[in-house]
Amino acid sequence: MTTLETRFVVDVVSDMQRLDNAAVDIERSIRQFAVLRSEQVAALSDNALEQFAVAADNLCQALAVPSSCNRLSEQLTQLAEYRDIEDELLLSAYLAAVQSSVTQLRDDVESTINQRVQLQQDDLNAMQAKQAWSTAMLVSVSLLLILAGSQLIVNPVNNLKKIIRILAHSGGQLPPLSTHAPKELIDVEKDLHWLNERLQQLEHIRTALLRHAAHELKTPLASIKEGCSLLSDNVVGELNNSQREVLSLLSASTLRLNTLVEKLLDYNLLLQQAQPKIKRSNPNVLVEACLEDYALALQKRDVDVKIELEHIYIDEELFRRILDNLVSNAVAHGAVGRPINIHIYGQEKYLVLDVANRGKRIAPDSVKTLFEPFIRGNEPRNDNVIGTGLGLSIVSDCARLMHGDVNVVDVDYADVCFRVTIPQQEK
Repeated sequence: MTTLETRFVVDVVSDMQRLDNAAVDIERSIRQFAVLRSEQVAALSDNALEQFAVAADNLCQALAVPSSCNRLSEQLTQLAEYRDIEDELLLSAYLAAVQSSVTQLRDDVESTINQRVQLQQDDLNAMQAKQAWSTAMLVSVSLLLILAGSQLIVNPVNNLKKIIRILAHSGGQLPPLSTHAPKELIDVEKDLHWLNERLQQLEHIRTALLRHAAHELKTPLASIKEGCSLLSDNVVGELNNSQREVLSLLSASTLRLNTLVEKLLDYNLLLQQAQPKIKRSNPNVLVEACLEDYALALQKRDVDVKIELEHIYIDEELFRRILDNLVSNAVAHGAVGRPINIHIYGQEKYLVLDVANRGKRIAPDSVKTLFEPFIRGNEPRNDNVIGTGLGLSIVSDCARLMHGDVNVVDVDYADVCFRVTIPQQEK
């Protein structure tokens, strides 16, 4: 549009300039003819009239102003008879009329150009307004599509988050599968639903296994304890010294077996505990209570206890289980007659518990599975009792419930050291 309008303006202005030049040539040549009356001058005048007529015709076709063009055409017809005009005043009047018409055409050219420019400006404004509305509509539609598309993703993602929270807390009904969502997200939801069913099956199997195992073990254990009690009370007759020695070993094994059964029940209860009860505790009291329970097993051992903190923030039940299992593990696997070290100290914002013993070092390959449940070490125990493989897994789970962890670390004063780190935060 700009190209066409520019070409139109250039053409009209060029025609107007040729018309002005032709008008000047007409007036000069006709006045010369009036004075000289020469055919040579008359030929120049005719040529000027012809050029003027061509320029005027082109201009009139471009401008479409019939009134001015008709008047100019009549004036040119009158002026074409300049050979027969003897009156100088009449000739001057004709020339002045032509000049006036040229001036009028010049005004018409200017007016037409202004109108075309204004029309072009109006078209541009209309196009800009249309483009603005189109842009606004495009942005609005795009936002609606974005919102609709995001909802198609957000809703199933929220469902996924909800499902994951339910799986993490092991309770609650899973939300139904999304119907309007990307296929990939729906597939993930289906996998999580399947995983939930599988976890529920495994949970039922685990609970039933622990419950039945503990029950089945308790029944013969009670009979054995009752038999030992009857023998100790000489109900079936007086026992000699050898029989009493065997009976004492049998009673000790019965107590150990009872401890292992209780560990099975403790492990079941531990897995069901969701939130620890963190409170301020005295580590000296907890350690003394633990060592008192293991007094018989520790008769031939020196226990080096080093506690650098007056108060710690822990769940007492979980921390006591950690102590019991680590001390029991040190007694069972540590070298006989060698000391056991218990060290409690602070490290930045963490509570650190180290339980170390002397004996055979743990192979690096075994460390990877050391804290998994029902995984037993290959080394023989000092008490010749087959363990359940739950002690260290209980330690790991107790530490995890308090947002801590347990690792096997190297120290210069012992062969094996278990380190438990628990974040400290006042409640």
